[in-house]
Amino acid sequence: MALFGSSKKTPAIKKVRPTVVRTQNVAKELFKIAKSYEMEPELLDFNLLDVQTYTRLISEENRETEWEEISKEESQNFHDESLLLNPFFQIKQTYEIEVFSKKASKDDHYSNLKLAVGANATKCKVYLSIAQGSKVDYVPHFEQDLIDMINRKKIRAGILVYMFDAMVEGVASKISARVRIAEKLEFEQSETHLIAEAYEPTVTRNDELILHYEDSKEVEENERVDYASRGFIQSVQKGQLLIEYVKAKMGKPGRNCRGEYMEPKEPIVAHEPNFKVSENIKVVEDEDSIKYYANENGYIAFEDNTYVIKKEVDVDAISFKTTGSIDSGVDSEVNITVKETDAIKDAVGSGMTVEVTEIEIDGNVGSNAKVVAKKASIGGQTHKAATVIADELEINVHKGKAYGKNIHITRLEHGQVEGEVVEVAQAIGGIIRAKEVEIGICASHVKATASNTIEIKKMLGSENVFTIDPLLSRDIQNSVEDNEEQIKELELRIRELKKEIEKYTSLIKNGTKVFLEIKKRLLHYQKNNVKMPESFVKKYKQFQNMQQRLKELKDEYTLKQEKLNLLTTRTASFQDNIMDARIINRDKWIGYNEIKFRLVDPPIELVYKPLEGSSEKVFGLVELNDGEYAIRPVAEEG
Repeated sequence: MALFGSSKKTPAIKKVRPTVVRTQNVAKELFKIAKSYEMEPELLDFNLLDVQTYTRLISEENRETEWEEISKEESQNFHDESLLLNPFFQIKQTYEIEVFSKKASKDDHYSNLKLAVGANATKCKVYLSIAQGSKVDYVPHFEQDLIDMINRKKIRAGILVYMFDAMVEGVASKISARVRIAEKLEFEQSETHLIAEAYEPTVTRNDELILHYEDSKEVEENERVDYASRGFIQSVQKGQLLIEYVKAKMGKPGRNCRGEYMEPKEPIVAHEPNFKVSENIKVVEDEDSIKYYANENGYIAFEDNTYVIKKEVDVDAISFKTTGSIDSGVDSEVNITVKETDAIKDAVGSGMTVEVTEIEIDGNVGSNAKVVAKKASIGGQTHKAATVIADELEINVHKGKAYGKNIHITRLEHGQVEGEVVEVAQAIGGIIRAKEVEIGICASHVKATASNTIEIKKMLGSENVFTIDPLLSRDIQNSVEDNEEQIKELELRIRELKKEIEKYTSLIKNGTKVFLEIKKRLLHYQKNNVKMPESFVKKYKQFQNMQQRLKELKDEYTLKQEKLNLLTTRTASFQDNIMDARIINRDKWIGYNEIKFRLVDPPIELVYKPLEGSSEKVFGLVELNDGEYAIRPVAEEG
């Protein structure tokens, strides 16, 4: 908000003979008089003797018409919007003022009251500002003096008085009331009050074409910019706003507190749509805009001056130099085929991230690359630092990390695999974790862990470890940990409840005789309409409260005990299926290998080492005695 005033240092004061002038521009007149006395305009002040307000409506042919004077009351109540917003309507004011030298600070009663008048950019709103630390003593005519000070500052700034400023008197009245009550008022904080408001114009709107599908995530101040993600594919969701054409709109005129008519600019039209859209893009038009919505999932493309939504895309390779990372989301219904098959090149380059619904990679996945999809196939090999995640996943040669539901790997070379059902045609070292694991040819240094079944078709190596672990799933591991924590808490609470129940049972048992006697006497008092002694009533209620508390403790004990039984049963259920779990080797055992079964309750790990050359095929867990288990060769069924 601009402030009308000056912060220049006040020079020595010269005396100016009081002069009465009539003018339409007070600031200009003060400057002229100051110049004639060779002094600064800020050293002059004036009294407002009279204000004359004139209006006229000129003809459209721009012929001059006579000005008509309106009274102060008429100007204060002038609210004819149709006239005020008419470009041919004009307003002017003439001021009769008495100009004189400013008083010295010691002679000025209001020298410590720092007022300023300011306006917004359009001059349609005018404000009175009172500086923090301003001080003023109350005098009987303070309210009128304040109005005069406001009007003089408005006139200096070329702001009309008695027009658009009906709130001035109310503002002055409230401030005056505060000063009158305080007698000596200091403004502890700066204050701003609206003292005039005219007609704010509505800004003209130029047309605009907004490509919403290109909107990128805002980067936080300290967030690292991912230069590898360049939006090669702009994925879209059904119902998403893709493009919006905002139509040009002529603004509305206004009139400011200087009486000036404010005409809006003509709108600029430069972005009208000249493109077409396919049938899978919906167009919605109203008086303000044209909006283009996606009618299905996919990615948006611009071909032959037409926007279309597609699902299939073929690329030679995904790399920093070509496409950058591609993040369409697994639910986008975008399917990508990556055609690079050169064994010494990467189809998905180093550090790239790809997230789509389906992806078919003919070649290799490079170091630190990450592929995420619902369905993925990799015809080449994965680098040891690559990660692939997909519900349905096929990999030719795997050295990195793979996660999914149904996973098939032709050759595992010291990579890691975690899923629900994992099939590995040939395993040359590596870690496998799944509900069910099937290995066609097992070489050496393979660690396979399953919750249900591990089956090896042909054994060609040693130093392998095959483990049955019912807590293989991270979710189940977390559930067991939560379960055990809850059991500990419940057992502690049940012990506390037992002690409290015993305490209250003893108190009630010892006090029952007295209670029955008090109850009998209270009934006697009640029957004979005699006021019951306060001490009797108090003891009676105390005993009732103890009975109620004992009932609550017993109810809580029952609930906690039931929950403990449920959780204890649940803990045992986590390993129910371990007795049905099997490790199967269809071939003979070669070299040193280990079979392990991990129990939940008791938490022990059993180890069995098949003898080299042994043809024992199926291994399971058997219970020897109550609570004692061992790994033994078993029949394949049951």
